[in-house]
Amino acid sequence: MADFDLDQLERQVAALIGLNQRLREENASLRARQETLVAERGELIEKTEQARSRVEAMLSRLRAMEESL
Repeated sequence: MADFDLDQLERQVAALIGLNQRLREENASLRARQETLVAERGELIEKTEQARSRVEAMLSRLRAMEESL
């Protein structure tokens, strides 16, 4: 009976070790993905600000042209 309990415990420990390793790998992958997404978000925010600035400049020029007519 003791051998059976020990064998079962060893299998459970091995399964937990395997699960732990898979979770570590998944966690590392998720962290890398998060870093990529954060960088992409930063780039999109920057591009949005540039576009906003260009649109505002165009609107200012159009208003100036309208006033000069």
